[in-house]
Amino acid sequence: MWVLIGAFIISLISSLIITKSIIPFFKRNNIIALDLHKKGKPKVANSGGIPVFFSFMFGLMFFIAVQTFIFKITTQLVYLFAAILTIFLIVIIGFFDDLNVRDVLEGKREIRKGLKQWQKPLLTLPAAIPLMVVKAGYTSMSIPFIGVVNFGIVYPLILVPLGVVFSANAINLLGGFNGSEAGMGTVYFLGLGIFALTHDLILPAVIFLSMAGALLGFLKYNWYPAKILSGDSIQYVMGAALASGIIIGNMEKAGIFMMIPFIIEFFLKLRSRFKASCLGKLRPDGKLDPPYGKKIYSWTHVIMNIKPMTEKQVTKTLIFIQIVFACLLFILL
Repeated sequence: MWVLIGAFIISLISSLIITKSIIPFFKRNNIIALDLHKKGKPKVANSGGIPVFFSFMFGLMFFIAVQTFIFKITTQLVYLFAAILTIFLIVIIGFFDDLNVRDVLEGKREIRKGLKQWQKPLLTLPAAIPLMVVKAGYTSMSIPFIGVVNFGIVYPLILVPLGVVFSANAINLLGGFNGSEAGMGTVYFLGLGIFALTHDLILPAVIFLSMAGALLGFLKYNWYPAKILSGDSIQYVMGAALASGIIIGNMEKAGIFMMIPFIIEFFLKLRSRFKASCLGKLRPDGKLDPPYGKKIYSWTHVIMNIKPMTEKQVTKTLIFIQIVFACLLFILL
């Protein structure tokens, strides 16, 4: 238990230090984005996935070092290294998605172009290879109304890469508000980490808790008014970490349950053919109106249609929704 707590704390402290240090570096090198829900739309450091990934990695390295040097346990650690490599490959793709800000700097656009929608799943597919080659996870899965099904070779070759691609891209659908991505992520990673721990699933527990610590540290600088924005890279990192923990721990049911808000977001965005934005329309009083009137293409549109809210209120509502699903996880599963 103390090792898991230690991994969480190491990730948290690392995130506080790295995030604070990397903000001026990003600003000097124009790795920025416009904070669209603020008056004047200030330029803010972007790509929060970079400090979150390295903080997460330090937490896992602490766990691996303790297992190796103190407990003399090296079995199954290969799965953690595979997870780190998968998440590292994903964060590179996310970082590329956060670049291409020339038009933003020149005042031609408010939102950077980034990668095209069809490129995102295609580029994230190879990131699943480390988990595939070590045959992470269990080939047998319990499917509702059917029972236990053994997928055999289909699991590592098809289901694992599909899981990584889906998680990385599904989480990328919902965000854009100061603290929303990191806040929701802290909740569902902490919830899944505790859930894994109660089922004696140590490897997924350390993945989830290390990521929760990294996100919590990042949240200090990402909370309203944000000094650094999440960017797409943090959502890719969270999606890859989520998929890795779920696959290694055979936690498909719990993982899918915690992703219900993002699954709903997927179908809402599908109604607009993925052209709709989560963002709101800033009013003179600082509150946000839904961008498409009564048309609903996102959770954020539902929230803003209830009543005009500030950016901070929208973020808190999204986090509350995730807390509800985290609580239901322990009640229903």
